[in-house]
Amino acid sequence: MPTTRKEGLYFGSMMCFGMVVIMTIYNMYMNDLFGILSFKEIVIQFVLAYVIALVLDLFFVGPLASKIVSLLPFSKKNIPLFVISMSTCMVFGMAFCMSFYGLVTSYLHSGVQNGTLYKDYLHIFTFNFIFALPLQLVVMGPIIRLLFIKFIKKNTQSLTAN
Repeated sequence: MPTTRKEGLYFGSMMCFGMVVIMTIYNMYMNDLFGILSFKEIVIQFVLAYVIALVLDLFFVGPLASKIVSLLPFSKKNIPLFVISMSTCMVFGMAFCMSFYGLVTSYLHSGVQNGTLYKDYLHIFTFNFIFALPLQLVVMGPIIRLLFIKFIKKNTQSLTAN
């Protein structure tokens, strides 16, 4: 997929955007926040979540996931296995980190839910991971890879050919 740092930034930005849009809607639904938050509050929540997710993706979770996948005992030339492994590591890492963000925003809007930080975090992480993994593997991953190849890779290749 991305072969340069610039392509990696484009790909990461696109993937984060798509995942944050869907995960924001999902979490608003799960926390019954539709009709409670104003449009302005929703936009602010989205922008904040997107910035946090992008920073995590580019500087923490992405590099860590790459390192973990590189240590796994399979041929990295097996593209489907590489993509599934990388996507799974990314979803696990992002769900782990972004669930802290979800915990903080949940506490700000509705207070303690299950009685302890640990239980609340585990609840948020579990539901986010269960939703995000198939979303990434079946929906967003293929869509973003297709868009990336069609618009970004194509433009990069045509620029280098000239």
